[in-house]
Amino acid sequence: MIYDWVLGDEAAVKEAFSKAANVVTLELTNNRLVPNAMEPRSAVADYDQAEEHFTLYTTSQNPHVARLVLSAFYNIAPEHKLRVIAPDVGGGFGSKIYVYPEEMVALWASKKVGRPVKWTGDRTEAFITDAHGRDHVTKAEMAFDKDNKIIGLNVKTYANLGAYMSLFSSAVPTYLYATLLSGQYNIPAIHAEIITVYTNTVPVDAYRGAGRPEASYLLERMMETAARQLKLDPGELRRKNFITQFPHQTPVIMAYDIGDFNASLDTAMKAIDYAGFPARKAKAKSEGKLRGIGFSCYIEACGIAPSKAVGSLGAGVGLWESAEVRVNPVGTIEILTGSHSHGQGHETTFAQLVSDRLGVPVSQVQIVHGDTDKVQFGMGTYGSRSIAVGGTAIVKALEKVEAKGKKIAAHLLEASEGDIVIENGEFKVTGTDKSIALPMVALAAYTAHNLPDGMEPGLKETAFYDPSNFTFPAGAYICELEVDPGTGKTSFVNFVAADDFGRLINPMIVEGQVHGGLAQGIGQALLESAIYDGSGQLVTASFMDYAMPRADDLPSFKLNHTSTLCPGNPLGVKGCGEAGAIGASAAVINAITDAIGNNKLEMPATPDRVWHAIHGNA
Repeated sequence: MIYDWVLGDEAAVKEAFSKAANVVTLELTNNRLVPNAMEPRSAVADYDQAEEHFTLYTTSQNPHVARLVLSAFYNIAPEHKLRVIAPDVGGGFGSKIYVYPEEMVALWASKKVGRPVKWTGDRTEAFITDAHGRDHVTKAEMAFDKDNKIIGLNVKTYANLGAYMSLFSSAVPTYLYATLLSGQYNIPAIHAEIITVYTNTVPVDAYRGAGRPEASYLLERMMETAARQLKLDPGELRRKNFITQFPHQTPVIMAYDIGDFNASLDTAMKAIDYAGFPARKAKAKSEGKLRGIGFSCYIEACGIAPSKAVGSLGAGVGLWESAEVRVNPVGTIEILTGSHSHGQGHETTFAQLVSDRLGVPVSQVQIVHGDTDKVQFGMGTYGSRSIAVGGTAIVKALEKVEAKGKKIAAHLLEASEGDIVIENGEFKVTGTDKSIALPMVALAAYTAHNLPDGMEPGLKETAFYDPSNFTFPAGAYICELEVDPGTGKTSFVNFVAADDFGRLINPMIVEGQVHGGLAQGIGQALLESAIYDGSGQLVTASFMDYAMPRADDLPSFKLNHTSTLCPGNPLGVKGCGEAGAIGASAAVINAITDAIGNNKLEMPATPDRVWHAIHGNA
């Protein structure tokens, strides 16, 4: 055992259970996963002897933090003598947040041999070196009063951290898991005990969702189990216990700012035609198939994170984000962001923010990221923080550019600054036909022949943004599927998602993110699991043995959106990158257990496991 960590009010929970009309108990495992980004990790190190300077090209989600760690903790070189470049990176899912030994060895070797040194990991190396995810064993009890309201929750989780501590590994099963154990529900008393252990396995760290999928899976399996035990409709039991008043302070630290959980559930139930399910189930039975339906109502805390909050937990960094907006003399715009794009589409979404504010074409905007020599210090991309934190930093810098641009335009147009508005790439005087195009304002800023008294030349501004709270995306997923009782094979009939991500900047990119997350959540539910034998050998160390989801394993998703605007940032956004992976697994397992009439089923629900569960010897 490494540590035994507790959160919540144990006395209040004991009192709640002493008064309970019903108690529901559940034991479950959250299976170990291997991230498996499209591109394995790689690094190229180049030492310039004349300059005594290192350059590291690496597949990192946060190049500035990588430079900081390599410089401050491993003494590779002073920060100004070390450049880290993370170019187009083929996915990360958390596994590329960390600094791994291979990058350091490549840097050392480059200086030693006087030539650039390249290292590229193959897929099997990735299986046995890159941080794994999940791996919890949990027993939970939920207490209900006579009106079927939740009055207490008690959770005991054993979290496997692998062979040694990794970067976020101590935080994932504690502050990223236990603090979300209230879910969407008004639970007055919660107590969680987290016991972490070392084992002779690959270290476990943050993987898409990082603690939130484990919390959501536990709660949503528990709610479905409770509905069956109490003989209630699973949707109605959830409604009875939803939080409806905001802001809401949970008993496990998190304070939810806004939400409408009923709206998401209504939307999902309508999309799947929940009222018509009994007839569809009966028809499937007549055809020899077992049909089931499963709910999952998730919430997550993302937009990581207020620096004061992580500082109070002992973090050695702040989790703000930076941005610089450069309007060039000809009116083209460069956005330098500390966020990192490795498949999220920042180049499109961030450019849209600029286009919407200044009225210029997206083609006039360039997004620069992933290079510590070009971009001022930034914290990178993880925890669905890019738009909520990185995007807000861009907006803050844009506001400064707009303010200066309006002063210049008012001076050139001989108008009051308060009368200047920006429309379609022009600075206009309200109520007149007087205007000046953005390129002319930019040119005036750089020629500096005719500027307001005391104004510095140039049109370039910087901003840092530190969020005041997490953001809280939430939603309802419903899965309908059929199981073949003869083989245990599961086939999807329908999968609907109703997510509340606040304001959507680019709906197409949001849907792509949700599709990817759902694929990973369904992969965990049905296919994926890292298995070790008794001697500590990883027996699922390649795609021959580790079953990744393919296109024909997945349903055609029906995505829907409700919206409550986040009050914690000026964009009203919440983050969408992890939601699918957080909510999907429970919906699938709840649907399978509903179909087969046996609640005892662990992930991954392979045909073999499902067949044994059907025939009573799971």
